[in-house]
Amino acid sequence: MRTPVVMILGMVLAPCGLLLTLTGTLTPGWRLVKGFLDQPVDVVLYQGLWDMCREQSSSERQCGQPDDLGYFAAEPVRVARGLMITSLAATALGLLLATVGVRCWQDEPHFALAGLSGVVLFAAGLLSLIPVSWYNHFLADRAVLPAQSSPVTVQVGYSLVLGYLGGCLLLLGGFSLALSFAPWCAERCRSCRKAPPARARRSSISTVYIDWPEPALTPAIKYYSDGQHRPRPVQLGAASQRKAGFPMPRPPPKAYSNPVEVLDGEKAPESHHGESSRSTRSCGSALPCDSDL
Repeated sequence: MRTPVVMILGMVLAPCGLLLTLTGTLTPGWRLVKGFLDQPVDVVLYQGLWDMCREQSSSERQCGQPDDLGYFAAEPVRVARGLMITSLAATALGLLLATVGVRCWQDEPHFALAGLSGVVLFAAGLLSLIPVSWYNHFLADRAVLPAQSSPVTVQVGYSLVLGYLGGCLLLLGGFSLALSFAPWCAERCRSCRKAPPARARRSSISTVYIDWPEPALTPAIKYYSDGQHRPRPVQLGAASQRKAGFPMPRPPPKAYSNPVEVLDGEKAPESHHGESSRSTRSCGSALPCDSDL
């Protein structure tokens, strides 16, 4: 049996979602802060869930910057840490269940297990989208996510975009694998219909059995069976009576072996017809005929 398309699609999208979610969780690029007054113009501060990095065009990126404003203690950051880790764990569990359920190396996949893996992956996608959306909602709120006052500006980082993409791919992959429940449910319904009842149904007093008379059929239907017409009872009785007399012998059919005999057989009636026509013409002449006498 070929692997269903929904399973193949789920097995492709789910690992891609896992890779993007993992990258977005670990990289320090959830928010970009730039425009510091006491620093060069090209200085950019990358803030993530676990680290902050300072980057300048004239020097390399320097990570491990001190958190003077209490960024890591903000509630969206702490909630995002827990939910993103939970999402990664759920994604790994869902992929493990999907690998066992799809079973590409065997003829028949395990539809129930593949559908369960789809539900787990769908939940993992939700767990990754919730913190990303919440963080993005408070991105410019300096009271919730601390940052220096204006003219310092904050922007969306690449890690936030990767988190969005990874969560959407997990949702699509999980939904695709969850469609594997359809064949499993159909098979369960067929087995339940074919299963005999647990006990025989007892007849009750209210059960009434009525023997309805057979409907009168038309002769065309009544005397037609097995692909042929049957004789009616009257015809059957008449056919069963013995007829008097004896069968008259019939001459055998004449077989012609050459075209000469065929022409001879066709000319005989014409000659007889010619004699009759001549006799008619002779009667039509001036001489009297036997009929006139």
